[in-house]
Amino acid sequence: MIIRPVIALAPTGAILPDGRARRLGRGRAHLARVSIERDTSPSDAGQDTGRPDITELLAIAVDAAAAAARLVRDQRPEHLAVTATKSSATDVVTEMDQASEALLVARIRSARPADGFLGEEGAHEPGRSGVVWVIDPIDGTVNYLYGIPTYAVSVGVQVDGRPVAGVVHNPVSGEVWTASRGNGAFLNGREVRVNEPPELAMALVATGFGYAPEARARQAEVVRALLPRIRDIRRAGSASLDLCAVATGRADAYFEQGAKPWDLAAGALIAQEAGAVVGGLAGRSAGEDLVIAAPAGLFAELEAMLAELGADRT
Repeated sequence: MIIRPVIALAPTGAILPDGRARRLGRGRAHLARVSIERDTSPSDAGQDTGRPDITELLAIAVDAAAAAARLVRDQRPEHLAVTATKSSATDVVTEMDQASEALLVARIRSARPADGFLGEEGAHEPGRSGVVWVIDPIDGTVNYLYGIPTYAVSVGVQVDGRPVAGVVHNPVSGEVWTASRGNGAFLNGREVRVNEPPELAMALVATGFGYAPEARARQAEVVRALLPRIRDIRRAGSASLDLCAVATGRADAYFEQGAKPWDLAAGALIAQEAGAVVGGLAGRSAGEDLVIAAPAGLFAELEAMLAELGADRT
């Protein structure tokens, strides 16, 4: 039996029968136009593509993320142990990161045994179905270690390398963001949209920092130069939640250098489906060099500023 959570879809009528976008605001019109281009591409033509059911994949992701969220929230030890470090002494792994990833992999594998995995804590398996689950068992581990209630379980799904579904679950607030390609983005079943783009000088911009001291120093210089030219900076400590903040209108934009695939897999799709442009500098894709997420008008301004400041320099 397939478990299907109650997930609202984008309102019907967002794309008219003749292919015109209904007037639902700048962001929605953009989404409708992209959906038309996507739906009429040769790779998507035909009724039976042989691809997995995206609704089913999203349901599995929601179920697995909810189970992991309960685990990390309810079974956090009073004295949480750091079991390893990664890029630096401050880039920590806890026993609960490892337990959460093990649970996610087991839960998903029980439903789809042929699929692959790419996980922050070592679950690297190619699979044989073309479906890969990109998972961050606790995005915001340092927050979790210190008892700061800003962290998330992130599960993204890719089919043949293309993101098709994702969920970001905040275990403390109970907020669950979901998206599937072409169907919009939702917070606890309510559709969310990015803000109308303000001028850069009035933009609230989220960002994050790496762990290596030399990288942090460069990133601090970028923020020092950027801060007088925007409304303010927010630094939450979780890339997936920053992307969801853009999707929900809690931040106008987000940028970060050093984000990994598991940081972006679900949150970037959620931001895109909420109307954001997600990319890097000079037309490059979002990735470890740089990720920027913002509504289209603001994206161009912020991208130009970050290029001027050399935000992708290593």
